[in-house]
Amino acid sequence: MISDEVLELVSKIQKEQCESNYIEVKAAKNGCPKLYDTFSSFSNQNGGGIIVLGLDEEHKFSVCGVYDAQDIQKKIAEMSLQMEPVIHPVCSTALVEEQTVVVVEVPEIEQFRKPWFYKGTGRLKGSFVRVGDSDRRMTEYEVYSLEAFKLNIQDELRTVERSKPEDLQTIAFERFLVELKSKKQQLSSLNVNRIRELQGFVCDGIPTVAGLLLFADYPQEYFPQLSILAVRVPGQDMSSTGAVGERFTDNTRIEGNISSMLDDAMAFVRKNSKISTVIHPITGKREDRSEYPMIAIREVILNALVHRDYSSFTQNSPITICMFSDRIEIENPGGLYGRMTLDQLGKMTADTRNPRIANALEILNKTENRYSGIPTILSAMEEYGLPKPVFEDGRGCFKVTLYNGDSSNMQTDASEDISQRVLEFCVRPRSRNELENYFKGELTIAYVMQKYITPFIENGLLNYTIPDKPKSKFQKYVTSVKGKNGSGFSNYK
Repeated sequence: MISDEVLELVSKIQKEQCESNYIEVKAAKNGCPKLYDTFSSFSNQNGGGIIVLGLDEEHKFSVCGVYDAQDIQKKIAEMSLQMEPVIHPVCSTALVEEQTVVVVEVPEIEQFRKPWFYKGTGRLKGSFVRVGDSDRRMTEYEVYSLEAFKLNIQDELRTVERSKPEDLQTIAFERFLVELKSKKQQLSSLNVNRIRELQGFVCDGIPTVAGLLLFADYPQEYFPQLSILAVRVPGQDMSSTGAVGERFTDNTRIEGNISSMLDDAMAFVRKNSKISTVIHPITGKREDRSEYPMIAIREVILNALVHRDYSSFTQNSPITICMFSDRIEIENPGGLYGRMTLDQLGKMTADTRNPRIANALEILNKTENRYSGIPTILSAMEEYGLPKPVFEDGRGCFKVTLYNGDSSNMQTDASEDISQRVLEFCVRPRSRNELENYFKGELTIAYVMQKYITPFIENGLLNYTIPDKPKSKFQKYVTSVKGKNGSGFSNYK
């Protein structure tokens, strides 16, 4: 990092008066602080992070300078050698207000090498993740998730000791066998037991998690929570109640194998969706239209079933479907797997957590298994004239939120108000972190970015402060002249 960039970074911190997901500040005027936790959290997150030494957080991030820049760089190098695996942060120095400031750039480690941890406390206690402006110790499950990808641990192939070979002698498996032999001629001459072994449905004659979930009549005999909990709420949040005080207007647990759970979940959504009559723009005929495009709903539910985590850590956590008056939320245990990030969804080939399940459902014509699910969801919502889906990757869970047509119509005034608030707030350049704090408890930052910031940028209501680097860590958004005039609000209701 060159001197001008250091000056810009220090100015940014002092203006915002805060640290962030990507910036950690230490005074270091009396010695070099221990940085193991921050090293770990930055290297384990997308994009890495930056540590600034020589600013005093307790005194409004004033420049205090470091005690000895040369010694600090030596100790940084020594500390990095105490981390596993070995990577090397990059140190830069600059004079700011005639004081020496040291900037340490911590790169993101490759996904297959994560987590980066402090050897002194071990992988489990020495692995951290960045949450806001703090370093949080990873949970045992978070560490396991990274290890599972790195070591290619396939939890769908876990054997279920209490199960029996007869559990797979079902009509569902017979149908699969017919489809398999018609599509894969090279397997048609093999006996049934050999096919089950090759496809990962049994191991040494014992049914696996994949085999039971795909073909057993009732897999919940062994895994009661590998199911779907579906509820219909009479309002926009869980505290809402109906006319006679009921919390849910529909509440059911959906069980069975994956195919039957998919069908029953779709039936639940159809039953609880509002239907309106519209005139087809081409044929002129009246048609019934559900509040959500069912092809998008199907893809979201199917993705949840195929890509959820089936490890022992999550086998007691069901998939959930929550239908509210303005949206539907579908959440599954297990965050994004492998190298995939939120901004890459639908744009690149994903690592597959459960390839045997995915392949079997492709043979059964339940899925194309060509990574077309996310593009299908996006396209269907756009054709319906609905907001883009909101994807959220939490600590051990993945959630998709689809907003319905009633939300767009009934909440026009609210949408206009939020548009106005965004543009007024951004009269002064604002970072993603500032926007997140501004709407905290009201809207997720993912929704704000997709619903307002990105469209406003595209249509000239907002401008980037660093236009040549849209994805810069230091990017901010500022209201344009067009935005200050209020032009274009009606396009974003």
